Amino acid sequence: MIRDGFMYLATLVFITAILVCLPQIFKGRTAKKIFSFAPPIVLIYLGMMLFCTVRLWDLEATADAYGNLKNPLLYAMLFIMLLRCDMRIILKLGPKMLIGFFAATFSIGLGFIVSYAIFHNLLGAGAWKSLGALCGSWMGGGGNMMAIQAALDVDEASMAYALVMDSICATIYVMFLLWAIGRADKFNAWTKSDTSIIDVVGKSLEKEARANSKILTWQNLAMIIGSGLLVSALCQKAGIFLNGYLSYFDKATWTVLSVTLLGVMFALTPLGKLKGTEEVSNVMLYIVVALIASRADLSAIGNAPAWLLSGFVILIIHVIIMLFLAKVFKMDIFTCCVASLANIGGTATAPVLAGTYSSALVPVGIIMALLGYVVGTGGGLFVAQMMSYFG
Repeated sequence: MIRDGFMYLATLVFITAILVCLPQIFKGRTAKKIFSFAPPIVLIYLGMMLFCTVRLWDLEATADAYGNLKNPLLYAMLFIMLLRCDMRIILKLGPKMLIGFFAATFSIGLGFIVSYAIFHNLLGAGAWKSLGALCGSWMGGGGNMMAIQAALDVDEASMAYALVMDSICATIYVMFLLWAIGRADKFNAWTKSDTSIIDVVGKSLEKEARANSKILTWQNLAMIIGSGLLVSALCQKAGIFLNGYLSYFDKATWTVLSVTLLGVMFALTPLGKLKGTEEVSNVMLYIVVALIASRADLSAIGNAPAWLLSGFVILIIHVIIMLFLAKVFKMDIFTCCVASLANIGGTATAPVLAGTYSSALVPVGIIMALLGYVVGTGGGLFVAQMMSYFG
């Protein structure tokens, strides 16, 4: 059993590196199917929970190492992720794409609230916190989920249910969207939509991305890591200060909101143009996931069916509202599907779906997913607050 804090951290990072590399090592058809259902981030979470359950490390002896690293690294990761979210580029998508995105965000949030109102007695005490964290993920990404988990002080074992819901419900939903986007002609005729603007924007963004391609250098990586860690440290101090004067939010919530604001602001500066933000934030994301999962005991999972049913109710409500708004605003199938998956799937799947429709529109899928990083944390915290009123 591992009791040394540094050995614990080194083991987590090494195991994480192996799991992340698996899709690069195994590339057969069967392997692709397995990794499409259980991508590395899911394997990391499940693997670390398994090691925690068999007590590969001493939870009490390694608690200090975990507590001293998890939140600071999480805040740094969130800032670096947000550096990619240039709001000027997002606004180029036009009103219809933005309406579609925020319609998806609203309907997902409403789905969580309604579903929790129905099933809260079955999900267990305090389930609104875990669902709030998952809502942040379904509005943005994994970084938002962990930011909300930190802000609400969600127990690591409780997040196991959220992971099960996310893995199964979201995977089935992605398959549904891939099927739906193949029916574009019928859907667009039903909504009487015009796709000419989206096609033009997609080609323009693709051309701009090629023109702005830069080389990844170690100096860039040093600047990105250094700025992320400094912002993390300063925002934690700011969180304590703001909580002293505005106690409506606790210090963790103020810290997360401060990091989000600075990330959006600095994305408009040269720092946001540095090559390497995606690479660094992904490494930090996987390490933070490993840290969180390393405190979750699989033996605590026993109520997964109720959570899965709750997850499918959320998706059904989301789809119904999106269909209604698509008819009202004459939105096309691409706008609806990519806006939906930009929320629920994030940067990993939204570009894939966009590319399925048209390779020229892959940049649109990426930018739509990045917008989720901006709204995911605040949106998830708001929905969590609404759910808390049900008990």
